[in-house]
Amino acid sequence: MKFFKPLNFPFLFILILFFFGMTGNAQKLLFLGGTAHIGNGEVVTNAAIGIENGRFLFVENQMFKRIDTTEFDSVFRLRDVHFYPGFIAPNTTLGLTEIDAVRASRDFKETGLLNPNMRTIAAYNTDSEIIPTMRSNGVLMAQTTPRGGIFSGTSSIVNLNGRNREEASFKIDDGVHLNWPERFTQKGWWANPGSIAKNTNEEEQIEDIIQFLNEAKAYAQNEKANPVNLRFEALRGVFSGKKRLYIHCNQARSIVKGTSLKRRFDIPHVVIVGGYDAHLIPEVLADNNIPVIYKRPHSLPSREDDDIHLPYKIPARLMAANILFCLDMSGGMEAMNQRNLPFVAGTAAAYGLNKEQALAAVTGNTAKILGIDEEAGTLETGKTATFFISAGDAIDIKTNQIISAYIKGELVDLSSRQTRLRDKFRAVYD
Repeated sequence: MKFFKPLNFPFLFILILFFFGMTGNAQKLLFLGGTAHIGNGEVVTNAAIGIENGRFLFVENQMFKRIDTTEFDSVFRLRDVHFYPGFIAPNTTLGLTEIDAVRASRDFKETGLLNPNMRTIAAYNTDSEIIPTMRSNGVLMAQTTPRGGIFSGTSSIVNLNGRNREEASFKIDDGVHLNWPERFTQKGWWANPGSIAKNTNEEEQIEDIIQFLNEAKAYAQNEKANPVNLRFEALRGVFSGKKRLYIHCNQARSIVKGTSLKRRFDIPHVVIVGGYDAHLIPEVLADNNIPVIYKRPHSLPSREDDDIHLPYKIPARLMAANILFCLDMSGGMEAMNQRNLPFVAGTAAAYGLNKEQALAAVTGNTAKILGIDEEAGTLETGKTATFFISAGDAIDIKTNQIISAYIKGELVDLSSRQTRLRDKFRAVYD
């Protein structure tokens, strides 16, 4: 006779949520117990977390707050769990590609070089089979980002939930992406690096960018331009401060030249994306108040004579230089690899950051850099209740065990095609 196995704690917790109707219908929720990792470096033990209409009412130590539990529709008393703000994946093609080897499923790149008016929100696919695999690892928000050309297009920030783009949208058209020309380029790929070649057209390419921005700024100064130029219209918000200008570059020379655009065109918000050499020139970034989205710490060094562990150490060096930064997982197979975002934070913690600083690099810092910190990124009063509960340390691959997740206070499904296949074959072979 085959006996039933004992139910583990995560399963029991999810079962309780189901029977109590915790599917987002309850308007006022209260969680008592556990440890809340705020996402800004702070930790609250013995936490009391109140939620109403999808927003945090309070996140405090319950020993220091008087709470009337009768005011809440549902009260959950927990222990030995951890609360985290949802991880935010910046600079990703998640939702814009399904199978990298199938051209028809890739919709993140347009032909031509100057396409700031191309909007990723129009291509975002809420039915992607990849998205649910992110939620089960705590990645609950993403910045869908275009690729290719000089001006790739305009990104948008989405919640990884929702039946359509309208429901998923968190901040539409948050910024324009510019690929700055590098002085040196390397041929080949990571498994077989080729020779390094000098870009002889660098100065000419930079002049083209300057000329395009000059024309765009002149256009933006006319509030009722006629005829309408869609490319320049997309950059209007960059000059007014409603959008950010994301400059993708890695080499120190490119970072210096790219950041000069901030003063030259009086652009309020400039962000460096990539930033491999950013730790070598921290004064340039600090003087111009420019943050960095540091690209994929789980990478090989860019130069043969670099320390093999340098990519892991750069976050700690940026922190030591007081540079605001966050982490991303862009690169090869980047859509599916976003699930590993918490673990690059864990690696950064192993190479110089403490765990709360590393957590901020995928939550609170990311929200600040993307300009959504008033609404998301940390477990703080008034912000949207986008968070998850883990049985262990969420940035440690050994203990990351997501019990449940909420987006805007609504319980989300953590199952995916992968979990369904796992359960299907486990039933056969267990």
